[in-house]
Amino acid sequence: MTAVTDSYFSGLIGRLETLRETLAEPMARASAAICAAARADRRVYVFGTGHSHMLAEEVHYRAGGLAFTVPVLVGSAMLHEGAVISSVYERTEGLIRPIFERYGMQPGDVLIIASNSGVNAAPLEAADYGREIGATVIAITSLAYSAAIANGRRKLADVADIVLDNGLPPGDAMIDLPGTGLKVGPASTAVGATVLNAIFADVAAELSKDGDPPVYLSANMPGAKETNQQLVKRYRPRNPHL
Repeated sequence: MTAVTDSYFSGLIGRLETLRETLAEPMARASAAICAAARADRRVYVFGTGHSHMLAEEVHYRAGGLAFTVPVLVGSAMLHEGAVISSVYERTEGLIRPIFERYGMQPGDVLIIASNSGVNAAPLEAADYGREIGATVIAITSLAYSAAIANGRRKLADVADIVLDNGLPPGDAMIDLPGTGLKVGPASTAVGATVLNAIFADVAAELSKDGDPPVYLSANMPGAKETNQQLVKRYRPRNPHL
């Protein structure tokens, strides 16, 4: 392992160790909110733009994941339809509400919004919409990044009911390239996926006290076809991506 790869691993592991302590309380609150939603047959929606949208896909139809999660996928604000224009869309006001309205979000649902910077129009409008509907809004964001660039603007952390601060520096990247002024080694995706999967694992453990929780099996595991078909049939009416 080179010094740079070792530095990235060490930086990521160190941050996760720190977050295990600093996020214990808000993660417990997030888990409780999701458990309450699941027991009321509500849904957990996950939304992000740019690279943050990968967290919505991370929990969607996932082996070992919970079937009541719904990704909110906005093609124009993701990367596959044009990375440059997606950066424009996520900063443009008024685009998100019509998209969210087709998902049928209801009071008692949970909306998880991933936005590392926490200041773009799309995640803020999503948070406003969730609050108006009566959903619990959970933010995964960098408070340091938001504070550095807000310049008086609203921040996602100001709107959310529960804030999961990923502890990452402004700009996301962790490793300095000497003599260049540049940094590499972004970590928000790895950290965000770890935090989300930890929360959902905790939720599944709590729901298992009521019986088998709605957990997808890997397609190659015994009984996966039958189990997953039943879950898809149950949850497809409120998940347009199944």
